[in-house]
This record gives sequence, C-alpha cells and structure tokens, in this order.
Amino acid sequence: MATAKVSETEFPYSLTISLPLPSNRLASSALQTLEVDNELSPFVRRTFALTAPACDTPGEPQEKKQKQDPEETRTVLQTTYRATTNRMLRVAVNGFMESLGVVLGVMAELDVDVLAAEGVEE
Repeated sequence: MATAKVSETEFPYSLTISLPLPSNRLASSALQTLEVDNELSPFVRRTFALTAPACDTPGEPQEKKQKQDPEETRTVLQTTYRATTNRMLRVAVNGFMESLGVVLGVMAELDVDVLAAEGVEE
C-alpha cells in the first residue's frame, strides 16, 4: 500500500471504488490479495483502505453496534486510483475489475462461511 501523497497536478484523474463485503475478514482478505500486484504503469497510483460503511444498517440494533469491535466494522474495501490521463485511469481500473472478479469468485466458491451456510461439512 502506497503511503506517500500523490500530487493532484501530477495525477489529476482519480476514481475511488468502495466495495462493501459481508465481514471484515473477507474485506481484509480481498485487500491482502489485491495489494500484492503492483501497478504496471508509472503513470498510475493505487491505494487501499478498509473503512466502515457510510450509513448504518437499518436492521441492526444500536446496542450491537456499540459492542462491536471497531476493526470488525471495517467491511468496505476502498480502492483509490490516481492517473496522469483518463485513458491510463480507465485501463488500470479495467485490470483491477478483472482481478477483483477473480478474487470474489474464489471467495464465493471456497469461503468457509459460505460452505457452512450451505450446510456442507468441512
């Protein structure tokens, strides 16, 4: 994960993708899987963060929200891209979406929680 600030004048085109996932464990797994691959182009910068959902879940009692570990509430994978041109931004995001599709497909097929929900024994 890049920690240096990217200049808006050098990389004026940006896009932030927020992907809500069912749990912090899945969001963290997706982040760790996706951040391994560096951007191929020096004209693109990408950062990841795990955040809490912007709005409250309507069906969740307030008492449960207060008892929840702050780390566990971070279930949104936020990916921010910055690029020198809109074309470089589009190419980078297209590649990211392909990788994200693979990661989510593997999670759906192999995740322990998904298997438990379907009643399959380990």
